[in-house]
Amino acid sequence: MSTPTPTVRRPVVDGSGSNLLRQILRIDAWSTAVFGVVMLALAQPLSAPLGLPTAWSIPFGVAMLGGAVALGLIAGYPRIPARHVAFVVAGNGLSCAALVVLAFAEVIPLTGFGVAFMLVGALVVAVYAGLEFIGLRRSMGAGIQAGTR
Repeated sequence: MSTPTPTVRRPVVDGSGSNLLRQILRIDAWSTAVFGVVMLALAQPLSAPLGLPTAWSIPFGVAMLGGAVALGLIAGYPRIPARHVAFVVAGNGLSCAALVVLAFAEVIPLTGFGVAFMLVGALVVAVYAGLEFIGLRRSMGAGIQAGTR
């Protein structure tokens, strides 16, 4: 006789707010991909005006493309795992903090335009993190409580 093992159900996003969250994730994915392509394609021309060495912009661009792929995959799940969205929100929060630190820490010889570029990037990432957090909360509040699925 076998004993049935209980299945652990992890919270997923499938409430009425999931369309909003899915759309935000897709927009974040596309804008991240565009930014990554710009950083790669224009690494050399942007180096002087930003003060951002190509040795930094190339890895930034590659990381952005990788992040865009991950965001697109997450948005494509039929039922988005809540932990994936939480990871996206945390990653965007850390990215925002890193951009602010890079803008002022003088680790990179940024120009005034480069500092502004980093701060605008931090603002955009913070807005995405906030929107994704709101989308997650709305989706989870529409019938799914953390730990009950």
